[in-house]
Amino acid sequence: MFKDKVLLITGGTGSFGSAVLNRFLHTDHFKEIRIFSRDEKKQDDMRNFYKNDKIKYFIGDVRDYNSIQYAMHDVDYVFHAAALKQVPSCEFFPMQAVKTNVEGTQNVIRAAASNKVNKVICLSTDKAAYPINAMGISKAMMEKVAIAEARNLTDTTVCLTRYGNVMASRGSVIPLFLSQIKKGEVLTVTDPNMTRFLMSLEEAVELVLFAFEHGNSGDLFVNKAPAATIGDLAEAVCQLKNIKSEIKVIGTRHGEKLYETLCTREEMMKAEDMGDFYRIPSDNRDLNYAKYFSEGKEIQPEIEDYNSHNTKREDVEGVKVLLKKLDLFQD
Repeated sequence: MFKDKVLLITGGTGSFGSAVLNRFLHTDHFKEIRIFSRDEKKQDDMRNFYKNDKIKYFIGDVRDYNSIQYAMHDVDYVFHAAALKQVPSCEFFPMQAVKTNVEGTQNVIRAAASNKVNKVICLSTDKAAYPINAMGISKAMMEKVAIAEARNLTDTTVCLTRYGNVMASRGSVIPLFLSQIKKGEVLTVTDPNMTRFLMSLEEAVELVLFAFEHGNSGDLFVNKAPAATIGDLAEAVCQLKNIKSEIKVIGTRHGEKLYETLCTREEMMKAEDMGDFYRIPSDNRDLNYAKYFSEGKEIQPEIEDYNSHNTKREDVEGVKVLLKKLDLFQD
């Protein structure tokens, strides 16, 4: 499926891009993997780390259509991971989130379509479901833009993935805990009862590959993931590092939720259960609403959303099992 193909990863110097490279670089999949990102230093670090001619580097910004259009030439597939994803910074600079997450996504899809790219997978977040913060709102709009663009494309398929907290990804809480432990500081948690989904970078890649293989244009895919409280996560990290650190509650940050939702109730009403994943097809109705509501549709009150409070809950021991699989805990 990927043999002799060209893959472009936007935001490719991030955690997801590295996970994709680790998965495919030393296989016969893809004759070329293009890394598209803004930061020349991170690209240089990646170039020196991998030292592989299969990887090609493109400096650019998804906000700049010409730069992504240039990088898209002869590309077969796109994994669109470029995003502003830090909740507090997006709260203070919401228009920057719009420019990157919304307008940037439209640029990626339109550049892909103009170059007849076969398939584009856009990466979203659980914060796009019932969004309360600027980052989540921008990602929700990103999903709407992607689905709207997909309706009008014939040669390029556009799918989306939505996933929760990726353990040990750049900017996530686990590296923060480890840094605080290393410095001898207390561990800071916003709310010990706050729950978050837990998945590895490898599982994030698997979700994208599943969407790639099974998705129709406009489809949204989520994976079924366990969750844990932030308090149990902090305690699990302490136990694995054999330290007894004070855990200090500092209060929720700007725009944080007590729990995250991967699928809304409305999405679950039309979701297809595909084993470890849910597929949510796009709404293909047009603006002639009257013809869809002449008879109405029965509501199914027993269906609820899929969130980090009602999914499988891991206790401290369960979280430790998951953490032990991460490179950060292999010493």
